[in-house]
Amino acid sequence: MSEKIAPGRRPLLCAALGALALPGLARAGAWPDKPIRLIVPFGGGGQTDIVSRVTAEALGVRLGQPVLADNRPGGNGNLAAETVARAAPDGYTVLVAGAGTNSGLNALLYRNVGYDAGRDFLPVGMFCTTANMLLVHNSIPGNSFAEVIAWIRANPGRFTYASASVGAITHLIMEDIGAILGLDMVHVPYRQSTQAMADMLAGRVHARCLGIPEGEAVRGAPSVRPVALTTPQRRPEWPGVPAMAETIPGYEANAYFGLALPAKSPPEAVARLNAAMCDALQDDKVRAAYAKVGADPAQPNSPAEFAARTRQDAARWGALIKKLNLSAE
Repeated sequence: MSEKIAPGRRPLLCAALGALALPGLARAGAWPDKPIRLIVPFGGGGQTDIVSRVTAEALGVRLGQPVLADNRPGGNGNLAAETVARAAPDGYTVLVAGAGTNSGLNALLYRNVGYDAGRDFLPVGMFCTTANMLLVHNSIPGNSFAEVIAWIRANPGRFTYASASVGAITHLIMEDIGAILGLDMVHVPYRQSTQAMADMLAGRVHARCLGIPEGEAVRGAPSVRPVALTTPQRRPEWPGVPAMAETIPGYEANAYFGLALPAKSPPEAVARLNAAMCDALQDDKVRAAYAKVGADPAQPNSPAEFAARTRQDAARWGALIKKLNLSAE
């Protein structure tokens, strides 16, 4: 469970720290006194890129220096993480950290990663979580998640699902569901998300768990339908799609994105960056921009709370990766 700040203290803490981040209060020679690079682990135009750029702009306003998004796709986030791990620990190179890199899950999936998640990064804070959905081809009968599950049980080994990366959260969710419900499903890994989507739309694979923006892109496609969201409740933008928790009580599986700095970065940089993030998370414009791509803003949180979420994900998904002996190579 995450470490908690008492509800009455959180706004006061963020307000106090947030004041430090206002440009008008910056001290001569204090961090930051030059532009900051925000290293984004995936390519342009996707959900991660969009929420990262929204966050970068909001941070720049509050810190009084440009925060420039720098996309470094490759190795399911490994290239970006390695870039930050090797950067000077001066606070001017920041990682958009997700579970694969920040929780050390990629180290379980790849033989050689050029960083140590526990040693090379300082947590700053989590800025959003992202939900996922299960899309199923219409060749599989059933109008609900429960009915699709019933078909899978009645046809062991026949249900196929695609993923664009072994060990990605969307792959792990399907393995998790299969383990919880005792389902016999066949995983079909792809190297390209576009090919996975094309084959699902054509019915060459039966299903795919994917982010809400990707689901939004095929809303109304005649060959597929959404049957469940990986959220505890239904979402307003998809009101007719049930939450998995309606079938698997208490089930929730989302990805997260946060900020991390190279180890040994100045404490002032950690504090001011966290304060700016906390303030941005309460900005209606930032929250609305996240919502457009299916992301939920995190509650203002401390580096310790972000570290606790990291440990939680490492334990949950790491155990599954080890149990299934998964490898991305």
